[in-house]
Amino acid sequence: MSETTFLPEQVFNRELSWLEFNARVLEEAQDESNPLLERAKFLAIFSSNLDEFFMVRVAGLREQSFGGIAPQDVAADGLDPIAQMLHISHRTRQLVAEQYACWNESVVPSLAREGIHIRRPSELTPAQHKSLDKFFTQRVFPVVTPMAIDPSHPTPRFHNRGLYIAANLKRREGIGPASMFAVVQLPQVLPRFVPIDQDSVTDFVLLEELVAHRLSDLFGGYEIVDHGTFRITRDMDVDLLEQEGDDVLRAIEARLRARQRSEAVRLEVSTSLSRTLRNMLIGKEHIHNGGAVESRGYDEVYVIDGMLDMTGLFELVKQVNRDDLFDPPFTPRMPEGLGSGNDLFARIAERDILLHHPFDSFRPVVSFVQQAARDPNVLAIKQTLYRTSGDSPIIQALIEAAENGKQVTALVELQARFDEANNISWARQMERAGVHVVYGFMAMKTHSKLAMVVRQEGKKVRRYVHLGTGNYNPTTALLYTDIGLFTADRDIADDATALFNFLTGYSQNQAWKKLIVSPLDLHDRTIELIDEQAERAANEKKGARIIAKLNSLVDPDTIAALYRASQAGVEIDLIIRGICCLRPGLPGLSENIRVRSIVDRFLEHSRIAIFGTGDSQKVYASSADWMPRNFERRVEVMFPIEHPDLKRRIVDEIIPVYLADNQRARLLRADGTYEKSTCHGGETPCRSQLTLVGLPLPAATPLSPKLVETPAKELKSTKPRKDAKPKSRPKKRA
Repeated sequence: MSETTFLPEQVFNRELSWLEFNARVLEEAQDESNPLLERAKFLAIFSSNLDEFFMVRVAGLREQSFGGIAPQDVAADGLDPIAQMLHISHRTRQLVAEQYACWNESVVPSLAREGIHIRRPSELTPAQHKSLDKFFTQRVFPVVTPMAIDPSHPTPRFHNRGLYIAANLKRREGIGPASMFAVVQLPQVLPRFVPIDQDSVTDFVLLEELVAHRLSDLFGGYEIVDHGTFRITRDMDVDLLEQEGDDVLRAIEARLRARQRSEAVRLEVSTSLSRTLRNMLIGKEHIHNGGAVESRGYDEVYVIDGMLDMTGLFELVKQVNRDDLFDPPFTPRMPEGLGSGNDLFARIAERDILLHHPFDSFRPVVSFVQQAARDPNVLAIKQTLYRTSGDSPIIQALIEAAENGKQVTALVELQARFDEANNISWARQMERAGVHVVYGFMAMKTHSKLAMVVRQEGKKVRRYVHLGTGNYNPTTALLYTDIGLFTADRDIADDATALFNFLTGYSQNQAWKKLIVSPLDLHDRTIELIDEQAERAANEKKGARIIAKLNSLVDPDTIAALYRASQAGVEIDLIIRGICCLRPGLPGLSENIRVRSIVDRFLEHSRIAIFGTGDSQKVYASSADWMPRNFERRVEVMFPIEHPDLKRRIVDEIIPVYLADNQRARLLRADGTYEKSTCHGGETPCRSQLTLVGLPLPAATPLSPKLVETPAKELKSTKPRKDAKPKSRPKKRA
């Protein structure tokens, strides 16, 4: 664990930094220059991100605060868990208010102008009511289950993120209590946006409004006094206990079952839900609502003025067939000589190949495994699998290879959060086909992206390796930016062989030749590479330079090393999509560090690090972010890009485009705010992702003003003392 600590004003809080990342996602929904249905999609992404944040990060803070865990972690900026939750609650409410203002005041009216309407049942014509009545009778009524809540009908266990209608009922006739509460779960098998006319997909009614309109049919003999919708988010980060045993798969399955019984961490209710119904849910789920002294006023209830669960907008986006309301389509480039029918192994043998997805096609990666499965000269295939698609052609190829008699080993990471069930299913299918399936380590996730093919070529055996920054998932490869490298380099092949032996048999003491692996040496080597540039600058040598493109920067030791490099005079540019705990631009500490974040059409997922310039320049790609978990609790790989042409492509063609972005980049300031980069006089407009795709910039469209402007938290001091350096304090958990 790191012993590096900082003064509170020298770093940003991890959780609050993540919220600002999600705020940048929300800005894409607010930006009227984006196509309309893309804006709706960003609203859904914002909600999906927030759900996972509460299920994992807030759940962890909540457990520390109220679960009796001692001692409590104190964040680098000095906030204890409850204080962090209070800040999170405050900022989340601001962002959710912006989200619903964007939906209600901008996106919904814009959809209506495009002829796409979301109606209330009270607005429908008799003919439309007739169409919906038919849908309700044939599709909804047989599926939904009305559930009374009384002594003989105990409160059901509400599912994580399930959408429910709660009602207060009064008996008119028949048997049953004179008054009671009741709930109806909205089944996920039914469309959230119900077409009013089944032959049209331009007019919709929300499923919850349709069901609410027909509650009297579900609870015959009862008067509906009042009703509203609610949704509960639960702690989904149930730890897998480190245990000895040979059945990791069963342990993971037990964890999945435990999640369904986990504690609530957030309650979302519609404004129409009565105080009585709300209090019933608060009591049943042990929700904090600001009253308890020990919670310092922490409130887990979110009252929503609009449709609950905007992840449902993913459905709407799929249902509406309007190409003009989406980003223009593009076809990933197929690098020369890598298309179907080409001998991929012959091309890799000639020279290393670099792929930049999604701009370069992911098809060669799929073909790499498929050709290996069918090639009679291939002896073995070894591959790590963290996340993959539901109909994965790569896994099908591994199954085919095993059936063809090849030695096939697949390391399936069962602890890939929220993909566990999918990975369990694939693991069982592969095992049945004869693939040797292993599950990695109980205490660490295998997050590295690595595939190796062993091939007999005459009297020699040659190994071909693919290394990547992203998952072996053809679907997300169209949506995420990632780097992939094909190589037949003998040193890398030796390292890949040793890494697989480590993963499958705990084989250690490898003298790594080119790969840098966590938890073995990635952390120390990253800091050494940073310190090398600091030493170069301190000795007044030219060419000291650091550029890093990452998803997140959290690790205290790495931040301290970057501060040292900045103080030595190294010019540092960081492209950090998400969390950044480093505070740039502080005089005497980080004035030579610039941080930018790019949120756009594709999820920036590639991790690239460049150290130095000229002949001594070192270029790496990696599966790891600069976070404690990646350095200490995951098996990760950082790999060198060595061929001069490939280095030149990254250093001269890819990275400069990101640094030149003045359309979608946001620049992190010392006070924690992000300022959108803009064109200055004479500059050429550059939107990095469109430049890399090869598409022109869209016609200029006025940007909508920010709906809510939130000042950053005031700092005690943004200017540290002259001798300010990371302050030595008692050791705390990272």
